[in-house]
Amino acid sequence: MTLKPIKHAPGDTALGEILALIHRAFAYMDGRIDPPSSMHRLTLEDIARQCEIGEVWSIGSPVMACVFLTGKPDCLYLGKMAVSTDARGDGLGRALVRIAEQRAEFLGYTSLELQTRIELVENHKIFAALGFVKTLETAHPGYDRPTSITMRKTVRQAH
Repeated sequence: MTLKPIKHAPGDTALGEILALIHRAFAYMDGRIDPPSSMHRLTLEDIARQCEIGEVWSIGSPVMACVFLTGKPDCLYLGKMAVSTDARGDGLGRALVRIAEQRAEFLGYTSLELQTRIELVENHKIFAALGFVKTLETAHPGYDRPTSITMRKTVRQAH
């Protein structure tokens, strides 16, 4: 197994592995979060588009971890961060955050941002241990209660 981080292009054959990993890694959320995860609507075309408008990174061959990075006006956004269940605890999540920090610095951002569902308290703790701080609670359209929390992490400014 190769553990070198890979930045993917739209036609990369590994995009199917990334989609499968996200489905496997997010499956535990079914029946636990409301509304259901957007991963149910995620397609290969969506991942290819993400490669064009942002970045898609993975670790492992076969793919064991992945993250989507998207520039926002004031931060670099981490989405669809997933680690294979058999690789959890091996530092791959931390490695994905390091990649995001390096990319943020290179692109001139001073912070990272992510969202996690309100029900996934174990994820809140993991992200807090990686230096993220809760900044906001939001509700999906049609909900009158918070369904997600936004977390941010400051990174060094690019030189």
